[in-house]
Amino acid sequence: MNTKIQHALHQLGGLILGKEHVLQQLFAAVLAGGHILLEDVPGVGKTTLSQGTAAVLGLRYQRVQFTNDMLPSDLLGVNIFRPNEGRFEFHAGPVFHEFLLADEINRASPKLQSALLEAMEERQVSVDGKTYPLPRPFIVMATQNPTEQLGTFPLPESQLDRFMMRLSMGYPSAEAERQLYFQGTSRSLIGALQAVCNAETLQLWQYEAADVAFSQAAADYVFRLVQATRQSGRFVMGLSPRAGLSVVNAAKAWAYMQGRGHVLPDDIKAVWVAVANHRVKSVQQGVSSAQVLTEMLDHVAV
Repeated sequence: MNTKIQHALHQLGGLILGKEHVLQQLFAAVLAGGHILLEDVPGVGKTTLSQGTAAVLGLRYQRVQFTNDMLPSDLLGVNIFRPNEGRFEFHAGPVFHEFLLADEINRASPKLQSALLEAMEERQVSVDGKTYPLPRPFIVMATQNPTEQLGTFPLPESQLDRFMMRLSMGYPSAEAERQLYFQGTSRSLIGALQAVCNAETLQLWQYEAADVAFSQAAADYVFRLVQATRQSGRFVMGLSPRAGLSVVNAAKAWAYMQGRGHVLPDDIKAVWVAVANHRVKSVQQGVSSAQVLTEMLDHVAV
């Protein structure tokens, strides 16, 4: 593994105890140029993780608290008229940062959620008929509360599809939680984190990850997995080709993190559930999409 990436993961492991696999999946999504959706109950460290990730990557960070009365202009920016100069001047919103935390995204109205679609897909925003490019790299990490909580709006499929991965940290292990109570909150440690790269270096890593070799056999394996979601009858709707491409890109990034120049089936398996679980819905009551997707790895031939 790239020693700098390894150092970044080690630092984040000191912030978020006992969640090494989730941190590796998060970094794979970042190296693949994707956005991340964190779905968890409040208080398990989602905001701390986002701050720490931006800090170790050396990216400009902005947190936006989404509420149901927030307007698209609060996120994208607004044109302000300068009467002395007789012209409008664009004031950029918080979306113009390299690392954006969209905190509690499902508490915002659908109108505000849709304002993120262009930014996440095209890396640009349009205000009053004019287009403004966003910085590169541009990464959105959104947190989401469980939909059964009050005051939430379910994210539409088009919005969910813009996220490369949906991750869930869950409650810490017993040992990690005891350690947390002993050492106190880890948020105070964020200031001591050391950046292992900057925006330019991260883009270079992303280009190198995209160049990892992906064989025809690996492509056939991803195809069989995607087809299984459409033909099994266990999902309301199967995965789209764009979801399959996300699996490919995430698997390349995972292989790159392991220091390899080619993708193995284990790389695809490592990212499969995280990439696919928010794009499909199980038809069985009480059975999550993640459970069904995990079972598919045992039945679809490599």
